[in-house]
Amino acid sequence: MNNNIRVGNLFGIPFYVNPSWFLVLGLVTLSYGGQLALFPQLGGITPLILGFIAALLLFSSVVAHELGHSFVAISQGIEVKSITLFLFGGLASLEKDSDTPLDAFLVAIAGPAVSLIIFAFLTLIVGNFSFSAPITAILGLLAYINLILGLFNLIPGLPLDGGNILKALVWKITGNPNKGIIFASRVGQAFGWLAITIGGLSILGITRFGSFWTLLIGFFLLQNAGFSAQSAKFQETLSGYTAQDAVIPNSPVVSDSLNLREFVNDYVIGKSVWKKFLVTNQEGKLSGVLELDTLKKVSTSQWTELTISEIMQPIDNSMTLIQADQSLLEVVKLLETDPRQQLTVIKDNGVVLGLVEKASVMKFLQQESQAKTA
Repeated sequence: MNNNIRVGNLFGIPFYVNPSWFLVLGLVTLSYGGQLALFPQLGGITPLILGFIAALLLFSSVVAHELGHSFVAISQGIEVKSITLFLFGGLASLEKDSDTPLDAFLVAIAGPAVSLIIFAFLTLIVGNFSFSAPITAILGLLAYINLILGLFNLIPGLPLDGGNILKALVWKITGNPNKGIIFASRVGQAFGWLAITIGGLSILGITRFGSFWTLLIGFFLLQNAGFSAQSAKFQETLSGYTAQDAVIPNSPVVSDSLNLREFVNDYVIGKSVWKKFLVTNQEGKLSGVLELDTLKKVSTSQWTELTISEIMQPIDNSMTLIQADQSLLEVVKLLETDPRQQLTVIKDNGVVLGLVEKASVMKFLQQESQAKTA
């Protein structure tokens, strides 16, 4: 989990903190504790204690923001794998993207909506009730942070929520989610360069706007927006191919009418050693699987008498069959669940074409890339 530390569950969602979060927690505690020390009624370590509580409440606002995304995603049947706090805020890791542009928009807008609702609620509380000066200051800070959190995340560039909103809009217009990601990523990179420029000029003393944090946020936006764009381009490439394109050449497919001696002579001796073979009937359709170890249980004197159909294992539900015209992107998503697995590719009529695996997909893409650059 990238060195993240699991600290429990939130509504059944695994909750992690990145080690960088502890640094920010300490800095916020010291910084705001120092400001609270200016109140004469606070003495000793009370300002630091209140500063620590304020820091936790600030991060609770970030968690509430991420829970907003999470609850809407869960309502759409999407699993939330985790929520993580890190240097620049929080991240809700979702099992998959939403199925429609509207659903994607609702997930994206939920986080900023929660932050702005918290801002409005705290502002109402401070304006209508009387508290001691330190408590009023803490509530005012929480309201301000939630306002900034909500508005900042509405900037229309990935990886921010506003970028996901923009992605959903472009997806709706073009009908292509990857085009939405690429466009929103480019906008995110533009904002990243802008933040880097503002932060750099501020550090050099040329302008009064920005800070070192602005520079760091710029690098964060630039890096993550670039990653999103690359990922979307890769998915766009995969969408242009089918499972049939990445089938392993000379896949281990044998006829069930072969006797064991013919099978060993033609497919084992002097050949690439496969541990498992797909067995097909006279029509070329899958009828079973032959494990090479099964031969060890059969006396060699019987190899000319027994056919593959007599010792093969029947097809079970554990086998994953995919259609030849299925998108290679969908195939890769299946392989991501278990990179070691091999998928059986069949035509519409059930005829077996062969196997596809992670290595064959990568090899095919490399060959395509080399062919385009040649």
